[in-house]
Amino acid sequence: MKSDMAERSLAGQVRFGINPGRVGQARGLLGALIGALLLAACGRVIPPSTQAPPPPPPTQQPDVVQGLPTDTARHRVALLVPMSGANAGVGRSISNATTMALLDTKTERLRVTTYDTGKGAAIAARQAITEGAKLILGPLTADEVRAVAPIARAASVPIISYSNDISVAGNGVYLLGYSPEQSVERVIGYARERGLSNFAALVPKGVYGERTGNAFLAKVKAAGGTVVAMETFDRSPASVAAAVKRLGASSSYDALLIADIGRIALQAAPLVKTGPGANVRILGTELWNTETGLSAGTALRGGWYASVSDGLYRTLATKYRSTYGAAPYRLASLGYDAVLLTVRIAANWQPGAAFPVARLGDPEGFSGIDGAFRFGRGGIAERSLEVQEIHATGASVVDAAPKGFVK
Repeated sequence: MKSDMAERSLAGQVRFGINPGRVGQARGLLGALIGALLLAACGRVIPPSTQAPPPPPPTQQPDVVQGLPTDTARHRVALLVPMSGANAGVGRSISNATTMALLDTKTERLRVTTYDTGKGAAIAARQAITEGAKLILGPLTADEVRAVAPIARAASVPIISYSNDISVAGNGVYLLGYSPEQSVERVIGYARERGLSNFAALVPKGVYGERTGNAFLAKVKAAGGTVVAMETFDRSPASVAAAVKRLGASSSYDALLIADIGRIALQAAPLVKTGPGANVRILGTELWNTETGLSAGTALRGGWYASVSDGLYRTLATKYRSTYGAAPYRLASLGYDAVLLTVRIAANWQPGAAFPVARLGDPEGFSGIDGAFRFGRGGIAERSLEVQEIHATGASVVDAAPKGFVK
């Protein structure tokens, strides 16, 4: 995930079905990993398009829906991601990771078909449902979810989306995306546990800044801390410098949240450290998780940020590069984990029946590449996050992610 992986992230609202490329044999399963993540027994993988249905009686025609053979042994699951357009790289990473998960689990209970949202999310959803999908994995952006949700809802097909926009969650839509609110809550909570009490924040203008800013205010108050100041900026160097100057003129603080990508943090931190905030602890969000070069300067060293755990992801990324010859986007793990979740539920899901949505509300949650997670009543994934500290050679975990949840 660090510099040797060249992963990319999309800050704020991300904009991200199959024209399958040739995938080499995925050998060397993540044995210990899958053994820990899955309890269900698995069988061999049957590629989605290579096995014909059983031959029909001579006097009947095969039961075919929109060109796909009827499958009474496996569940039809639709993967809605962009395989064309500006975000095709992200969609391809998720699609490839989905294939890896199917191979690694050796499941024979799922038939996952990819539909290209680059040609229209609503078009992809209608095709998937017409072809018998009982569950939709994806799409990626909030706008795509808004286009797909009414179509899926009318067919009683639930959606497990990769978006993190909480405004589209609920009523049959579940979100796997990383929540900035949870990241802010985690790092503020850790800072309070370490005795920091006076907090300031720099947040960008726009939706992401509004979300992190509101979370910052709420969590500091809930944790018994004091909000000294919060300033906004428009990501230009001059605006960042002006915001830091306004912070310095306000009051003293011992922790500063820079709720933006690493490039902005690297601009702001030296300005903070050379002023009255020389001893301030810098805090960051989940956006720093995929950043390289955070330790290039000294100003961010000692800074804390909260994100999903990277231990298993590094294993996944290594295998991905070996299989596909390129580094994955960090969001590829969402595609992998969505399959693990579906495989676990499929153990008691009868093919052809409606997806057992109630199983998604398991209070003990699920495990995946990104650690433990569970869905709340609003359909938003609650995640176990770790806290990392930046040092001269990179970052290390200073507070590990919890392994599970209390009922």
